[in-house]
Amino acid sequence: QVQLVESGGGLVQAGGSLRLSCAASGRTFGTYRMAWFRRAPGKAREFVAAITANSGNTDYAASVKGRFTISRDNAKNAVYLQINSLKPEDTAVYYCAAQAVASAYYDYWGPGTQVTVSS
Repeated sequence: QVQLVESGGGLVQAGGSLRLSCAASGRTFGTYRMAWFRRAPGKAREFVAAITANSGNTDYAASVKGRFTISRDNAKNAVYLQINSLKPEDTAVYYCAAQAVASAYYDYWGPGTQVTVSS
C-alpha cells in the first residue's frame, strides 16, 4: 500500500512557476507508475502527466506539454511536477496518483494541493 501527500501548491501570477511535490510512503514506491491529475472548479478530473517506474517514459496531456515536467526520485520516494508559464486555466487542485504494476487503474491518490493562477 502507498500513501501519498502533495505539497507545493499556492497562489502565483500568470507566467510564473511552481514545483509540486508528492511524498510517498512504502518500500515499493519504485515499482509504481506515478501520475499527476487535476480538477479545475466545475470540471471533471483530468490527466496531466505520468512517469513510469524507472523514469524511462513520460506522458503529458496536450494542454500542458512543453510547460510541465514530471520527474521522480525513487531513492526519496517522491515524484515532482515542475510547472512553468502558468496560465489562469491551470488553476485546479492537483493530485498525485500511483498505479501498481498489475493494475489497470490508479490505485492510490493523495488529498491534493491547490494551485491558483491569477491573471
